[in-house]
Amino acid sequence: MVTAITIIQLISAVVLIAVVLFQSGKNAGLTSVMGGSSDTFLARNKNKSRDARLARATKWVAIVFVVLTLILTIIH
Repeated sequence: MVTAITIIQLISAVVLIAVVLFQSGKNAGLTSVMGGSSDTFLARNKNKSRDARLARATKWVAIVFVVLTLILTIIH
């Protein structure tokens, strides 16, 4: 049982690292510093973008990782 949970945790750790590395940086460019318009195509469709999906995946994989860590701590 502990071995299976440990393997699942290792897989979730690798997936979490991969998802974080695939995300683009959140650099605040010169446009945002000078008060550029945020009503662009990308801003309006932010929830459907690749970065939004990756951010959502990061959140869920991190939750799984933390829960598995707590379970292993309690069992072990």
